[in-house]
Amino acid sequence: MSGHSKWATTKHRKAAQDAKRSALFSKLSRNITVAAKEGGDPNPDNNASLAAAIEKAKGYSLPKDKIKTAIDKAFGTGKDAANYETLTYEGYGPAGVAIYCEALTDNRNRTAADVGAAFRHANGSLGTPGCVGFQFERKGQIMVEKIIPSTEKKVADKQNAVDEDEFMLAVAEAGGSDYEDAGDEWIVYTAPNDLMSVKNALEAQDIEVKGAELTMIPTTPTEVDPKDAAKVMRLVDKLEELEDLQNVYHSMDMTDEVIAALEQED
Repeated sequence: MSGHSKWATTKHRKAAQDAKRSALFSKLSRNITVAAKEGGDPNPDNNASLAAAIEKAKGYSLPKDKIKTAIDKAFGTGKDAANYETLTYEGYGPAGVAIYCEALTDNRNRTAADVGAAFRHANGSLGTPGCVGFQFERKGQIMVEKIIPSTEKKVADKQNAVDEDEFMLAVAEAGGSDYEDAGDEWIVYTAPNDLMSVKNALEAQDIEVKGAELTMIPTTPTEVDPKDAAKVMRLVDKLEELEDLQNVYHSMDMTDEVIAALEQED
């Protein structure tokens, strides 16, 4: 187990963009509704998918009343009934970068048209289901704040912070599979089904968790010339703006050169 930082920029960039989008709370609420309905139980203690959806929503500060409303909608009737379906879209963007999209939609024709248009505009190609999915691995992801002004926390401020070795042992004891140093926070990775148990185990060790969610990590990152990086991210940004798309993942290798090129674009 060792720390690394290649995926931090992708995560942080997405978080910053999500925070600015007015559609974010709608997407988070929709995710909760579908997780509650598919799990058949409004109690997150008995519905692991719902628990993960709620943790993700809390990480983006979705109010408690909106969380409750989203859960209630899953078991409503008539106009309050939830009629979303889960779909995936896969394809290739500029420079051959694999793109994997997860959607929750009540109109698959609308969603397919919007996604297809985004790929065409970026000179990408929308493929068939499974064409790039094998290049990604589903993982749980837990964010832990590094700087916490408390002498009682294992991950505290700079004067009281434990060293990385101690944190690594805490992650291993909690059942985490890996972690990365992402600057102001740690990102702990888990097997998908272990997300909530590892989160609870970290908290039991007095480690403060900032958020938890399921994600997709590319198994073989695609090397991209820095000058093409902005083209890839423009497609990713366009896809993320679509209301029906919940998550957009890409395989672009986030090297120092690529990160520098993207920062210049920003």
